[in-house]
Amino acid sequence: MDDALLRATDRAAKRVRVNRSALIREALREHLKRLRTRDLEARDRFGYQRQSGDSDDLAAWEEVAAWPER
Repeated sequence: MDDALLRATDRAAKRVRVNRSALIREALREHLKRLRTRDLEARDRFGYQRQSGDSDDLAAWEEVAAWPER
């Protein structure tokens, strides 16, 4: 870790009243969680793109999802 990043880490840890190790552990957990979410979203996007677009099926869902008129 370069000196500037280390100083910023120490300042952030002091600001939230934890030690450097705890701050880095939490940052790593959050980063890994974001990576996992991004991977799952990409997998879902890929799956939806592979499905054929059955317009009859979509039309049926649009009728169900339509807002009722007042």
